[in-house]
Amino acid sequence: MPANVHIFDTTLRDGEQSPGATMTPDEKVRLARQLDSLGVDIIEAGFPIASPGEFETVKRIAAAVKGAQVAALCRTRAGDIDRAWDAIKDGARPRLHVFIATSDIHLEHKLGMTRAEVLDQIRFGVARCKALTDNVEFSAEDATRSDPAFLLQAFDVAIESGARVLNVPDTVGYTMPEEYTALVSAIKELIGDRDVIISAHCHDDLGLAVANSLAAIKAGARQVECCVNGIGERAGNAALEELVMALRTREDLLDCQTQVDTTKLVATSRMVADITGMTVAPNKAIIGRNAFAHESGIHQHGVLAQRETYEIMSPESVGFTNTRISLGKLSGRHALSDRLQQLGYSLDKDQLKGVFDAFKRLADRKPDILDEDLHALVGATTADGAQRFELTTIQTASGSDIVATSTVTLRVDGDPRTADGSGDGPVDAAIAAIVAASQLSSARLVEYSLAAITPGSDAQGRVHVLVDIDGAPARGQGTHTDIVVASARAFVDALNQHVGRPEAGERIRRPGAAY
Repeated sequence: MPANVHIFDTTLRDGEQSPGATMTPDEKVRLARQLDSLGVDIIEAGFPIASPGEFETVKRIAAAVKGAQVAALCRTRAGDIDRAWDAIKDGARPRLHVFIATSDIHLEHKLGMTRAEVLDQIRFGVARCKALTDNVEFSAEDATRSDPAFLLQAFDVAIESGARVLNVPDTVGYTMPEEYTALVSAIKELIGDRDVIISAHCHDDLGLAVANSLAAIKAGARQVECCVNGIGERAGNAALEELVMALRTREDLLDCQTQVDTTKLVATSRMVADITGMTVAPNKAIIGRNAFAHESGIHQHGVLAQRETYEIMSPESVGFTNTRISLGKLSGRHALSDRLQQLGYSLDKDQLKGVFDAFKRLADRKPDILDEDLHALVGATTADGAQRFELTTIQTASGSDIVATSTVTLRVDGDPRTADGSGDGPVDAAIAAIVAASQLSSARLVEYSLAAITPGSDAQGRVHVLVDIDGAPARGQGTHTDIVVASARAFVDALNQHVGRPEAGERIRRPGAAY
């Protein structure tokens, strides 16, 4: 029987450290629920010592997740460990994830410690975690650039102090598969018959994160740490969807499997892309829109004759469909609910009502609705939390020979405010009017991106913006068949993100926060 490999998802922690990918607390909780539904084994919720907001968010995630283990990251310091435990202790399946660097370059230039002092820290930190829970993971930051003999000594101390998972981070994406295989094999020999799991945590600086993770599994690792869409620090982490499908597709070679429901991979990928604003490249393996497209006539002929000629997995197996649904004003919510379940979503009654109402409004403007539209509706209507600013109406006028103008009405704390604006084009004018109505005169658009969700002139446009408000960045997104309305919604969303989270946009970084 194939061995089980645990999927440790760190999208909410390491993934959030991608430049521009900071998530709000509500977004992190929503994504945690989706990851739980996906079937990952462990969800790393965050780094609780980093800030009061991070602590509260990790605590909310621990309470919301019922199936997966919830891990909190901490350094080998008493304050870190106690804070992490306080955040997750009431969860169904808490895990403490404690780490310290072991490479000489980190010891000299970051920690200012000797090897003996690091061993003492490991002994202290892991033992303190073990006193709180049996579910302790130890990570040796920059393991792949550490002296192998010292690394093995550090891991032996961690085991004797109570660690039951040993993580081997390729922190800077430096190692090669054959090197990683040898390292994991040596750690496996060190462990012997002790009940300890080896974990792989690989970064993609040389484009080898997934290859190295698979090499670790081949050598005996039974946990892999990864992010949805491969997001993460610098070039990103190993992509969850690629690892899971590689294990499933080449079970004959690797003799391993996971518990992930692969039919929910696309839905989860879309949610991460919507929340972070980091769109998936069309040629991205597994979940890119071209992953199952065939342009060549020879390829098309082969696929039509027998799909296996050019497809090693089916699009349905990861959650893609080619279904064009016939739902409109007269359709019931049960049909919509069934389709959303097929697409990989598990919505509660209130969320379904919100999506259904938005679907009916969209059906008035767009008669042909594709699954991509439904993915966008879920992302736009299932967010939690009260909204201080609400876009009520917007009117714009523009042309080649006139200055663009816009009039908007916002509800601000429930009170309607109407303001005019002008600018270089209808989007610029709409933003000027929103700034005037909101009375946040310091709000300034920094980044703007627009993408069509589906083909055709009636496609919905999805807009992502980055807004600077009083020196703090805030992200927002909006979707509509009218790109000016989508842009206005995205800008208003950024305003809500800013006022709804005092530390919105704050990059949570402490020494050693990434391993």
